[in-house]
Amino acid sequence: MMDNIMVCVTKQKTCDRLIEYGEKLVDSEGSLLIIHVSKTEEKFLGNSKESEALKYLYEKAMEKSANLIVLKSDNIQDTLAGQAIENGIKKIIVGASNKEETEGEFIKKLRSKIDEDIELIVVPS
Repeated sequence: MMDNIMVCVTKQKTCDRLIEYGEKLVDSEGSLLIIHVSKTEEKFLGNSKESEALKYLYEKAMEKSANLIVLKSDNIQDTLAGQAIENGIKKIIVGASNKEETEGEFIKKLRSKIDEDIELIVVPS
């Protein structure tokens, strides 16, 4: 059975653990999608740290034979849910913002936007 996995990442290099986790879940017919969505008003390549982070994500995607999608949106959860449908995603990997919070606001909102047949996996920090 084909499992397409979507890993939601931020600009931080700590998202490695999420990519590694997602990679382990992909079966031979499935694909790995790494996605970053930033708010519209955020400068994306305006500073060198961001372009460095993007280059890093791109290299990670190449290394894992994954697709990388970088988008801007003011409604991040809607955008992620739309991408999940568009790409036939079965599992979405997100990171918990801190140890206690595996059900933070972001995650609750995302869970409410995605189809119930898509599994949302929260990886603790």
